[in-house]
Amino acid sequence: MNKIAGLFILMSISGFGQQNQDVEKPIRNLFLGMKNADAELVKSAFTEHAILQTITKDGSVKGDSLQDFITSVSKFSKGDLEERITIEAIHTDGNLASVFTPYSFYLKGKLSHCGANSFQLVKQNNEWKIQYIIDTRRKDNCKEIK
Repeated sequence: MNKIAGLFILMSISGFGQQNQDVEKPIRNLFLGMKNADAELVKSAFTEHAILQTITKDGSVKGDSLQDFITSVSKFSKGDLEERITIEAIHTDGNLASVFTPYSFYLKGKLSHCGANSFQLVKQNNEWKIQYIIDTRRKDNCKEIK
């Protein structure tokens, strides 16, 4: 009986780990696309009608167009943009996932700002995509993420 329980636990942990990797994939692709100035890889991370927002210093919320964001990434050279993240939490329920990631952002190798990203992802056609991202941005009290 103990061997069966142990096998069940091991299978559950393995499945959970794979699910987390699947959820993380579009997020990792987003930042890899930014680092490589690969607009197509960035675009592939998002749903067709994704929403991008930033919370400003005064607490208001500013929206960005996905197409404008993709266009801006394509104007940089490979290596100019690098966002380093730490995934602190992943929560899933069916075709919905929520991911929280503190980050440090580097522009041409220099720490520019930091903050946190909150991602909402949906599973479409058996693939996770970013539907919504909202972030904070600050220049003070930034910790470098390796």
